[in-house]
Amino acid sequence: MSTPYDQQIEDLLAEYRDAREQAVDTRRQINEIQATVTAPRQVVKATVGAQGQVLALDFPTGAYRNMAPKDLSRVIRATLDQARAKALAQVMEVAVERLPEGMTPVDMVRGNFDPRDVMPKDIRLPDAVKEYVEHGFGPKRGGVRS
Repeated sequence: MSTPYDQQIEDLLAEYRDAREQAVDTRRQINEIQATVTAPRQVVKATVGAQGQVLALDFPTGAYRNMAPKDLSRVIRATLDQARAKALAQVMEVAVERLPEGMTPVDMVRGNFDPRDVMPKDIRLPDAVKEYVEHGFGPKRGGVRS
């Protein structure tokens, strides 16, 4: 038995599944983000991930050998800060337009969410709606389905 609402319900469920998959895809894209910055005179090259974690710290030339430790430390920190800012900008590009309600870009950057938690695979529906979706029946009335 089919009703005029069957297609609307199917459309809503399909829309929900699509939104959930987009959230999972967004998380994957963010996890893959890397940003690399090279300091002036190629003293240091830093690569960080989406959460700002250091993935690589390289010294492409011997320029660091002529620097005082304090100066080298300052250059390394500044290069890491620039790489983190660059990674964050990439995250924002990916995330801002796709965020589900109640989630912030900061949550995404810090990895404080799993899209499967925000958008569970199985939609929680009231029993009457579940029964209608699964069987196409209206609510029971006096032991008889309408």
